[in-house]
Amino acid sequence: MRAMAGSERTGGCGIGQAALTVEEARERLRAEVGPVTTRERLALRAALDRVLAEEVRSPIDVPSHTNSAVDGYALHGDDLPGAGRISLRCVGSARAGSPLDRPVARGECARIMTGAPLPPGVDTVVMQEHVERAGDRVTIGDGHRGGENVRAAGEDLARGQTVLEAGRRLQPADLGLLASIGRAEVGVYRRPRVAFFSTGDELRSIGEPLGPGLIYDSNRYTLHGMLTRLGAEVIDLGVVRDTREAVREALAEAAAGADAILTSGGVSVGEADYVKEALDALGRVSFWQIAMKPGRPLAFGRIGDVPFFGLPGNPVSVMVTFYQFVEPALRQIAGERGIDWRRAGFRVPCASRLKKRAGRTEYQRGVLTYADDGTLTVRATGHQGSGMLRSMSVANCFIVLPAESGDVEPGTPVEVQPFHGIV
Repeated sequence: MRAMAGSERTGGCGIGQAALTVEEARERLRAEVGPVTTRERLALRAALDRVLAEEVRSPIDVPSHTNSAVDGYALHGDDLPGAGRISLRCVGSARAGSPLDRPVARGECARIMTGAPLPPGVDTVVMQEHVERAGDRVTIGDGHRGGENVRAAGEDLARGQTVLEAGRRLQPADLGLLASIGRAEVGVYRRPRVAFFSTGDELRSIGEPLGPGLIYDSNRYTLHGMLTRLGAEVIDLGVVRDTREAVREALAEAAAGADAILTSGGVSVGEADYVKEALDALGRVSFWQIAMKPGRPLAFGRIGDVPFFGLPGNPVSVMVTFYQFVEPALRQIAGERGIDWRRAGFRVPCASRLKKRAGRTEYQRGVLTYADDGTLTVRATGHQGSGMLRSMSVANCFIVLPAESGDVEPGTPVEVQPFHGIV
């Protein structure tokens, strides 16, 4: 089962209603989508990119023993010379997995390897590059301090310490961290099931012949890729014809078996745009217009307790709205916490002149590169039409232009959101 979030407000958003700002739309989504609650246990190697469903505490100290951080010689810090040199007798050696059990007295030292437990009595390790050895005698100069090159037991994790919080998407380092405390399995939320389909009588699937006015459906392939990379369980319902009955039937089928529904196309105000009409009949519409470009006709609502995202039909608009709104919402549905809904970027000089009309947030496609002086700069990919999917393929970032801004002259700093990690 998936938990509900936000209030069940009724009523749709009329055509004449003002478009929401990007920030208002994000806040609506943040409040209205809740996480899946079903859990499962997975072997550690199967848990990459899954969302942790439990707090994990360490049953042991990591490291479990005080050990050497370098190859060198273990000794008493009090034996280090304040000035000049000192000669110590080497009484044995310690290796990782083969510790030296005898105590090391004042005036003595022991050869020690990285990771080996410190022998009883010593508290300092001097790197082997900083000593001279002749037979069983080791000479050490000044410039060292007591306690150096030692990793204390529990320095990384103490027994009982929280290792990972619930709601974290597990990364490779997290798997290693869990392995370091001996965890073989971990509890995670199940993958969210996402149903999606395209609408449009002009659309044909790959392999079908194209007649006059027909085009291949690219959006389902883009959506499938974005959903797969996000880790969702994908339910592809194909291309749905532009009829009231077909659209309503597809939405009802999707709501019966999914945690979220995505459509592309059919959410504007044309005579054959039936998605919003079907949503009004089967559920409710929370909003359907955002003051942004591309992607203004983005509908969000609910069929029962299943959130619905009606994406525009243009290919670039599909990707922009997915990454700015749907992707963080689906991560929240998957159980993640602390999501950066705004997708914090950074500012760099823009090498292109950008045309922009004040009053809406724009997401132009850009190429982020290093200039000759080693600083980052960004340029536009060229024509920014919402139907030009190639502008997304050649880009590596969004250039985010806030609603209040106008045209951008070359050299002006702009905000960029790199695609790395999201596309």
